[in-house]
Amino acid sequence: MDQQYPTFRILLVDDEPAWLKSLSLTLRSCAGLTNISTCQDSREVMGLLAQGGIGLVLLDLTMPHLSGEELLKQVAEQYPETTTIVVSGLNQLETAVRCMKLGAFDYFIKTDDEDRIVGGVLRAVRMKEMQLDYLEMSSRLASGELQHPDAFAAIVTADRAMLNVFAYAEAVAKSPQPLMITGESGVGKELIAQAVHRLSGCRGKLVTVNVAGLDDTVFADTLFGHVRGAFTGADQLRRGMVEEAADGTLFLDEIGDLSIPSQVKLLRLLQEGEFFPLGCDQPRRLKARIIVATHQNLMEKESAGTFRRDLFYRLRTHQVHVPPLRERPGDITLLLDHFLREAAQALGRKKPTPPRELAQFLVMYSFPGNVRELKAMVYDAVSIHRDRMLSMESFLKAVGQSQPPVKESPSPSRQNPFAGFVDLPTFSDAAAFLVAEAMHRANGNQTMAARLLGISQPALNKRLKAMRPEPV
Repeated sequence: MDQQYPTFRILLVDDEPAWLKSLSLTLRSCAGLTNISTCQDSREVMGLLAQGGIGLVLLDLTMPHLSGEELLKQVAEQYPETTTIVVSGLNQLETAVRCMKLGAFDYFIKTDDEDRIVGGVLRAVRMKEMQLDYLEMSSRLASGELQHPDAFAAIVTADRAMLNVFAYAEAVAKSPQPLMITGESGVGKELIAQAVHRLSGCRGKLVTVNVAGLDDTVFADTLFGHVRGAFTGADQLRRGMVEEAADGTLFLDEIGDLSIPSQVKLLRLLQEGEFFPLGCDQPRRLKARIIVATHQNLMEKESAGTFRRDLFYRLRTHQVHVPPLRERPGDITLLLDHFLREAAQALGRKKPTPPRELAQFLVMYSFPGNVRELKAMVYDAVSIHRDRMLSMESFLKAVGQSQPPVKESPSPSRQNPFAGFVDLPTFSDAAAFLVAEAMHRANGNQTMAARLLGISQPALNKRLKAMRPEPV
């Protein structure tokens, strides 16, 4: 059984069975709205609302027993959180104004174009969804506790900023609106997308598409598929990724690399909720939740004209930023231990013991490749280690190779620090300052400080002893 959409019920109220059947079919076929109930007796509506689960009511005005206007007034007074739309046979401006004052979200005439009525219902549904998302988010973020921490088990962290990311992701997981995940390469954006999918309650699967490097034609064929004979070589039907993700989640990675023509196609998919497979003139409904991710600054790309503004704001209905590893140094020790255990198990070896100074050395590194880079470092070190104690050699080599080449002209950080001094410090004073700074950066670890200074640990120890004041 397919998942009902929207999550709340839509109640159609009219004393004409033929109209109820017609409107139900229209909303199902043209808008993909399946969670629909009908009621022919206006006297039963308040009882149905009392049972809960109804978010939107579409009602007629001219009904026996209890008029639409009277019912509209009762709903507004007793269930103000319920959205109401009037779909009436009365084409009177005064009546429409009166209904809007009583609390109706919109007013339509039964003879209006089908697209106009469907569009108004979809607007009401989306507004209701945003209200529910806001209430859900506020409640969960206020509590500060995760209801389903197991969904994030694949992400090793104790960092407060990351835990806040989890709380937000959990709060918006059930929303049908798009979610944008930003962050540098290697921070774990796909792991967040997987967690959101698990928490969404969607029955379908998570389908991941990396859109970087796809030209417009390949993008359209990948997402929307094609029918047989759509182009030369299309000898059989191909389902696109949008259909593969039906009742599930479609995760589009590297969204910042999309070309402008592809951005237009994605925008239409989000706005209209429908798409056309290549070579097909019959639209198909979008039945998947959309999650996108990028390591790029889309706001800067939008300002530069390389990313559409309307698509940018459509995608960022919900947005979460995953902080880089260098901003959460407390996680490095946890990740180091986790990857050592994981690598040893994968390679069929006993978990090696890391040297005490390794974690402190890694904390001082900026990790441009983030968690992915740390994992690669650990796997490389475990694969070549022979002794019980893990060697630091491969880590030192990896960090050295990751540093940018030194330019011939000195950077500001390499300029002579004494150039602006009127009175120069003595050699012993300058050395003392240098040693003190190295010890501060190494958090008091002499081995690490010695590496920073390019001297041996015994030589550093000798200098530290010389710097200590003589006992009185």
